[in-house]
Amino acid sequence: MYKNKTVAVVVPAHNEEHLILTVLKTMPPYVDRIIVVNDASTDETGSVLEAEKQHYPALEVIHHDTNQGVGGSIATGYLRARDLKMDVTVVMAGDAQMDPADLPAIIDPIASDQADYTKGNRLFRGESWELIPHYRYLGNSFLSFLTKIASGYWHIADSQCGYTGISLEALNSIDITDIYKRYGMPNDLLIKLNIAGMRVRDVTVRPVYNIGERSGIRLWKVIPTISILLWRGFLRRLFAKYVIKDFHPLVLFYCLSFLTLPVSFLFFCRVLFVYFSSGFVPFTSHLLFWFMFISGLQTFLFAMWFDMEYNKDLR
Repeated sequence: MYKNKTVAVVVPAHNEEHLILTVLKTMPPYVDRIIVVNDASTDETGSVLEAEKQHYPALEVIHHDTNQGVGGSIATGYLRARDLKMDVTVVMAGDAQMDPADLPAIIDPIASDQADYTKGNRLFRGESWELIPHYRYLGNSFLSFLTKIASGYWHIADSQCGYTGISLEALNSIDITDIYKRYGMPNDLLIKLNIAGMRVRDVTVRPVYNIGERSGIRLWKVIPTISILLWRGFLRRLFAKYVIKDFHPLVLFYCLSFLTLPVSFLFFCRVLFVYFSSGFVPFTSHLLFWFMFISGLQTFLFAMWFDMEYNKDLR
């Protein structure tokens, strides 16, 4: 136990035969349950875990017959932790990329009832730019910005970090079986938590790289996929939170901006076409473009500001 709270650690593992023992050996003694989800590994991960059960009484291994992705593995672990009624459930990857020394910082806000969900932030440490591959740092920053808008948690800076903690109340507030099963899982979960009104805390953690881990992330595939996921989640959050639960005019501002900004782009294309075909652009065409663009940008920024104000207490 940690500060009179039971703690479970969910470890999603797929083909981690070389690093999963490091995760188990470095697990702090106050962790009550270690729930490792073997996501249909094709190497010896399953055998290694079964052999280690006798050495780790807290260890519980769940095997997936088919690969469900990191999100599906975490969902399986969450369901088990919820059934066990664990007060705090932490996610630590099976590739040993999450420093156990940061575990108290992840648990503390939940154990002291200051947050319902804690999210690791690797981007704001001084050494992060040097430790994290630059293309991943930049891609992560881009997705984090989109996630701020989609989720309503404007203070969360590292949306893709999987080092997280969640309270039993938060687990009970969402449909765990409906969580996105692939790399967009953290983004989807943030949207669901915001709809449920859960408090989320950003926690600085140390980035760990170059220890033999193998990344299956391909940014050219992940960024478009997660962007679409965020767009759908954003619309779902607006409707559920600001139309169904409690009407807020920011919905109208967003809708107006979604209308005027694309129209301004069409006017801009027309201005360019007229200019390159005739060399002259009528004043009214200029005026219409700037009017639609400025109106759309202002309404979009107002909607963002309203959203930030509405969610400022969820931190």
